[in-house]
Amino acid sequence: MKPSRFDYLRPDSVDEALRMLAEDPDESKILAGGQSLIPVLNFRMASPERLIDINRLIDLAYLRSVDGYLQIGALTRHATLEKSRLIERRWPLLKEAVHWVAHAAIRNRGTIGGSVSHADSAAELPVALTALNATIVARSSSRGERCISAQDFFVGTMTTALEPDELLVEVRVPPLPAGHGFAFEEISRRNGDFGLAGSAVVLTVEQGRCSDARISLLGAAQTPLRVPRAEERLTGSVIDDAAVEAAVQLACEASEPTGDLHGSAEYRRSLIGVVVRRAINKAVERAKEGRDATPRHDH
Repeated sequence: MKPSRFDYLRPDSVDEALRMLAEDPDESKILAGGQSLIPVLNFRMASPERLIDINRLIDLAYLRSVDGYLQIGALTRHATLEKSRLIERRWPLLKEAVHWVAHAAIRNRGTIGGSVSHADSAAELPVALTALNATIVARSSSRGERCISAQDFFVGTMTTALEPDELLVEVRVPPLPAGHGFAFEEISRRNGDFGLAGSAVVLTVEQGRCSDARISLLGAAQTPLRVPRAEERLTGSVIDDAAVEAAVQLACEASEPTGDLHGSAEYRRSLIGVVVRRAINKAVERAKEGRDATPRHDH
């Protein structure tokens, strides 16, 4: 298949891109890495009249720590996250999640902004960002910037809270507390395939008890799914086998996976139990080991 006819636009600045988008927001698509959009265009699942290529906007390609917060420009490639020492030391959950994204060629080209905007419920980054309490920064030419929590950003199947004239420009991730543990677990049919089920977990352990728990699921709903009841079951508790199994059960009950040719809904729900159990146990081990990813100084 080939895409339908469109006008190709290539802005040289973010402001120019926003002006182009505002001219006809409902008939425009943003092209970054193209790893999600190009197949959609080729299968004519979308037929925009205008394609706005933002690859010249180097101002959106950055990865930095500011006042303890991680700032990721929308044009930052997956491979940049994967290879970053800053990410490895301070937000290693992102490194683990990105490692599961497709294959190296895709990670070299695909962008953070593209993955988050595409909002596939089987994508790794949205799940990790939800567990990390990240914030999505959007910008329009008429209203300026606004910040949207990752929890509120993903609203349905490949649907986000972005307005038609808004461009995702940045992802911000808050610092993680001392004593935290983390894990990202996924099950797929083959290496590089879309995940059948996955889980991102961040736990904080203080004096032997869990003081904070975040559990986000992949493939369990139409969006990345946080499971508050499972998180509440762990918070305030000593995380023993009984607590883990109770949280796993609550996560499975909250899940509403959709069956397809790769697996029934019940099969996927059983896999969710497997990945949640693995992720919680690994996060607890890391917290007990005192593996705090936060250094004393930024470098």
